[in-house]
Amino acid sequence: MKHTNHSTCTTILVGKDASYDGSTIIARNEDAGVAVNPKKFIAVQPADQPRDYQAKLSKFSIKLPAHPVRYTAVPDATDEQGIWGEAGVNVYNVAMSATETITTNPRVLGADPLVKKGLGEEDLLTITLPYIKSARQGVERVGKLLEKYGTYESNGIIFSDVNEIWYLETAGGHHWVAERIPDNAYVIAPNQTGIQEVDFADPDHFMYAPDLKAFVDRHHLNLSANFNFRKIFGSDTQLDHHYNSPRAWYGQRYFNPEAVRDLSPMSAELPFICHANRKITLEDIKFVLSSHYQDTPYDPFTPGNEAKKMPFRPIGFNRNQELSVIQLRPYVPSEFAAIHWLAFAANPSNALVPFFANVNDTPDCYKDTTKLVDSQNAYWVNRLISLIAADHYHDVMADIEAYQDQLMGYGHRRVAHIDKRVGGLSGDQLISALMTANQKTATHALKATRQLLTTLLAKTSNGVRGAFDRTNY
Repeated sequence: MKHTNHSTCTTILVGKDASYDGSTIIARNEDAGVAVNPKKFIAVQPADQPRDYQAKLSKFSIKLPAHPVRYTAVPDATDEQGIWGEAGVNVYNVAMSATETITTNPRVLGADPLVKKGLGEEDLLTITLPYIKSARQGVERVGKLLEKYGTYESNGIIFSDVNEIWYLETAGGHHWVAERIPDNAYVIAPNQTGIQEVDFADPDHFMYAPDLKAFVDRHHLNLSANFNFRKIFGSDTQLDHHYNSPRAWYGQRYFNPEAVRDLSPMSAELPFICHANRKITLEDIKFVLSSHYQDTPYDPFTPGNEAKKMPFRPIGFNRNQELSVIQLRPYVPSEFAAIHWLAFAANPSNALVPFFANVNDTPDCYKDTTKLVDSQNAYWVNRLISLIAADHYHDVMADIEAYQDQLMGYGHRRVAHIDKRVGGLSGDQLISALMTANQKTATHALKATRQLLTTLLAKTSNGVRGAFDRTNY
């Protein structure tokens, strides 16, 4: 399997009262098990949605409902090993991000084993997003699919609409629980089971497999008086201590440092539901999802540190493939409320670009990603920049940070400008205008990114091993 051992994503969820503008915001790095796994950004039309779905990496198959709706997605550049749609928004302004790979402990896996023929990350967006009209419906659909077909891996799955964010975690082959993220809260999920206390008497904030409590009791899985989902179903291993928990620690240190002041990066007691000491911006989300323990002893780019000897896995690193930040705004008409902010390749050196999601097609330089390197293509230009930046970090980061600030400022201006331009439009006329606007945004972003690549190549080429300056002789 291409994506074997790909438990590398990081998720941030921001409730509408915790965000800077009242939007619900869901964000997730997609990190593959290999450094290069080309991605593309597409709009899937109902006519192109499969009716008889067959997975590539397992024997899972399903007859999908009639009448799917259009949605955006960020699948693999080619479907040789499946679709891997990852993140998108449908015409009802329901967003989905799937999946955050998580862990389940051996006692749970003994009681409810994973299902080799079940569903997985490869499948979830495609078989869910075109058929739901709310975040809650997304949880209900995936829950029923898990109960019927099972899963071959443990995952966290995110749904949002303009009012709610729900986070669903699987447990074993068929069990699950989902929690509505409080409007005034944020969550950082780093490849480990996160949900803590479950209130079975609060259906407004919790959903779960019908037999969840009975299953836990029957197999003697709960070792405490409370029903703490993380402690019952999750893990607390050396991998968690070095690969997972430190990422949550760093993000929480950034948003509300007082809460983790006395906690180790390896702590198993980091909270799931968190409250920032300020409103959270898109820039905050991008910083955390690009971070590598800056201003701590654990930064692999600190002079004198050897990257391979650092004890903790960074959030922003070489295996980032794409970052989707989906913003659902309550203060504009619903027809253009959804923004799919997108960045390709390694996050420390890329920048978010805003695309309106209510479109029939996406810009060619984001849609037509090739398997072979192509400098006319957004994924590959960013991948080349990330390779240069990793080997010349301190030489080029000033150029990269200037590019990131300029492109993010441009993105904010574009969104405000497009809002004004399309305010009186509707139907096909609106969709056409949004596609034209997205194309202009993409053209500008690609030009700026190619210029950065040119600058970095020129700057770093003179210092390569074997260079010779004849003016010294």
